[in-house]
Amino acid sequence: MKKIIYILFVFAGFAAISSCKNALDAPAKSTLDESVIFSTPGLAEGAIAGVLQSFGETNSYRGRFLVYYGVNNDTEVYNSLKATGDDKARLSNNNTNVNNSQMNTLDNAYAKFYEGIERANLAIRGIRTYGKIESNPQMAQILGQILTLRAVVYNDLIKGWGDVPARFEPVTTETSYLPRSDRDVIYKQLLADLNEAAGYLPWPNENASTNSVEKVNKAFAKGLRARLALAAGGYAQRLDGTVKLSADPELSRDKMYAIAKKECLEIIASGKLRLLGYEEIFRKLNEETGAAGLESMWEIPFSEGRGRVIFDLGVRHAKTDQYTGQNKGGTNGPNPIMLYEYEKEDVRRDVSIVPYGWDGGDGTKGAAQVPSSLSALYFGKYRYEWMKRRVTSTNDDGLNWMYMRYADVVLMAAEAVNDIDGPAAAAPYLKMIRDRAYPTAPAKVTSFMSTATASKAAFFDAVVNERALEFTGEMLRKADLIRWNLLDSKLADAKLKLQQLEARTGKYANLPAKIYYKTLANGETVEIYGLNFGDTDAIGAAGGYTANKAWTLGPTTDPIKYWDALFVKQPNLQQYWPIWQVFLDASNGMLNNKPLNL
Repeated sequence: MKKIIYILFVFAGFAAISSCKNALDAPAKSTLDESVIFSTPGLAEGAIAGVLQSFGETNSYRGRFLVYYGVNNDTEVYNSLKATGDDKARLSNNNTNVNNSQMNTLDNAYAKFYEGIERANLAIRGIRTYGKIESNPQMAQILGQILTLRAVVYNDLIKGWGDVPARFEPVTTETSYLPRSDRDVIYKQLLADLNEAAGYLPWPNENASTNSVEKVNKAFAKGLRARLALAAGGYAQRLDGTVKLSADPELSRDKMYAIAKKECLEIIASGKLRLLGYEEIFRKLNEETGAAGLESMWEIPFSEGRGRVIFDLGVRHAKTDQYTGQNKGGTNGPNPIMLYEYEKEDVRRDVSIVPYGWDGGDGTKGAAQVPSSLSALYFGKYRYEWMKRRVTSTNDDGLNWMYMRYADVVLMAAEAVNDIDGPAAAAPYLKMIRDRAYPTAPAKVTSFMSTATASKAAFFDAVVNERALEFTGEMLRKADLIRWNLLDSKLADAKLKLQQLEARTGKYANLPAKIYYKTLANGETVEIYGLNFGDTDAIGAAGGYTANKAWTLGPTTDPIKYWDALFVKQPNLQQYWPIWQVFLDASNGMLNNKPLNL
């Protein structure tokens, strides 16, 4: 049986080539004995593909986690926002059911994540036993990659399900059934693993195996360690149901900020990554250039016939057209309030938020089309129309998921340095992000920085706001709000703002009642007026636009108001998804969901 398991394991790794854009080239072997597999770099690399195969499975990251984790919050929402009666909506509105039809299967993300962990555990044990990493840098680098990928999966398990069983060794008869572990145990192991992994991994472009964003490198391992340190040192809903900081002195807030500071500053000092123009980041992502050493630090790789990034998160195409053979996009989108959180000079708004979709035309020639309401906005970071290939699959688009980018490191550095050394020391890092966001308005950057550096508290608030503006549509916000203990308050603020936006009160009082638009001569581009503070109906009506429409939240398919569907139960009482019923039933009584308000 053991031999069969390893045979299946290796073949799974080689089969997973189809879920990566770059194929492995391993020698044929007459035996698949563990000692051969994990002492031969060409074979051991198959273990990396085996782990990534678990990422790309139908109900893993591809079709479940990436679309459903992280919404609803103050920046991102499930676009078919409903309060009841829809299991997809219930994954987002803090009213998740343990038998959710989208998740309560034996092959969903929770299962696939543990499948990936088991494959990683087998490889880690094998390489440590047979890989001679002390004298074989190539095997050491493979170990570093697998340690990092396992940390990625555990990071998302904790984000999605809170305290989960800790499995850092291959499953045995004695460990078949495990209870939830305190996440602190997992965090400490991952922080140690990533520290070890960074010692084995080269920087981006230091060797041929780190010249692609699909390959794990030292910068990503360090950035992920910083991200995990901030989560470990932050607030969370614990096994007893309360929201609090860790009581473990090894995970104290001060120590975790120190780790984040160290890792981020070392990445910045390396000079191996750089900020791009804001639109350029996402054009390169959609163009699938894949080059390391720019802003993208690591991407989950999907083949052309796999992955649903634009399919679920991109600008909607109502019909097939010149850009795509699938009528998809827009499952999730920006919280409507975000359209008005950016200043007019901030170049991030028109990249992050798109107030139009594509009507599909005659099925071959699409044109931009203004949606019926504010509740149908789209993330502009993921666009069929920016790709260099036409999507031909009807079910997947194949775009990679950008898991981390350099701007995240810069803003984590700003946050950590402010906490440890104060706002003056942290200011250069926040200013890097602001300078890029306001390339034509340096005076606004100067004014902003003067206010932000007035105190530690003011600087922290500035970072909280900046991360919202910078990462809308990248699904980082919910985890950020949880670790800051701002989940309840920011969702309450968002609810109030949505009510004010619909009623045109508060800061929205002087917005025009309509938007005005026309399609330009190229037949694809739509010009819209009325989306900025200071715009007026009088100017819009006189502007030569060929059409206009009321610009409100509009009706939802749920009788409950849009803002009341944002969350049903108090968010802090259900920060995570429950462990699904199929896994409770198969746990021999070891698992439960007692901390959650179900």
